[in-house]
Amino acid sequence: MNAKFRHVALLGRYELPTAGGSRPASRRALERIAHFLHTQGCEVHLERQTSANAGMSGYSSLSVPEIGQQCDLGLVVGGDGTMLGYARELSKYKVPLIGINQGRLGFITDIPLEDFESTLKPMLQGEYEVDRRPLMQARVWRDGLCVMDALAMNDVVINRGSTSGMVELRVEFDGNFVANQRADGLIISSPTGATAYSLSVGGPLMHPSLPAWIVAPIAPHTLSNRPIVLADTGEVAVDLVAGRDASANFDMQSLAALLLGDRITVRRSDLQAVFLHPLGWSYYDTLRKKLHWNEGVT
Repeated sequence: MNAKFRHVALLGRYELPTAGGSRPASRRALERIAHFLHTQGCEVHLERQTSANAGMSGYSSLSVPEIGQQCDLGLVVGGDGTMLGYARELSKYKVPLIGINQGRLGFITDIPLEDFESTLKPMLQGEYEVDRRPLMQARVWRDGLCVMDALAMNDVVINRGSTSGMVELRVEFDGNFVANQRADGLIISSPTGATAYSLSVGGPLMHPSLPAWIVAPIAPHTLSNRPIVLADTGEVAVDLVAGRDASANFDMQSLAALLLGDRITVRRSDLQAVFLHPLGWSYYDTLRKKLHWNEGVT
């Protein structure tokens, strides 16, 4: 068959073999998907760490940069956390990604594992929706020097220490003072991250096409401190005014310890993650399914 995508990489959540030597479910899933891709005329490559830990042979293994340079599609098998990591790493190579859900929620890994053959077949022939998600560029500044530079796709979260009290944060947008926040922390979320941590603190849902961010306090001392939606064309700056053992997290996958006086800046990155969805995909369908809307309604 003449697939639109010739070189396809499998990037997955993997599990080490059990003590009895049985194959973990993740390895079985990867093997099934790899075999299916081969039948569709695709040349299959495995991400190197995934291949090594799954114990799979018979396919070439590539590093993530090599996948970016040599492959024209990535299939991510796992949950949204797995997708977040690979999306950040592959964004600079503009490799489109399809998510096969082996996690729990699956807002961005949206193809159920049990349906992957029937869903992937037309997509591999070019029938799909393109979904572009801008990334966030976050930096931590100390005494005028950048001490950490990170990409985020969901959110940048500033947290108090686990054994300390609230933090006090001074928030600016494009040089304009917004508010001083005394809270357990602060979330700066993209529309993609609106269904993640931001949602749990009362942040709004936002369609992923909106050029905006949510700035949401975590357990604020003043209950009138509410989430605010800001344009993503400007810069959000947050200064740590008070509080011990605070930290900044980027997609909850990298961490920076903060000192008093540190400044965290967040801008829209020039990089984008490119997701492919089945034809007819709708963000609203995803919300209804994952958030269990309309249940009990006849």
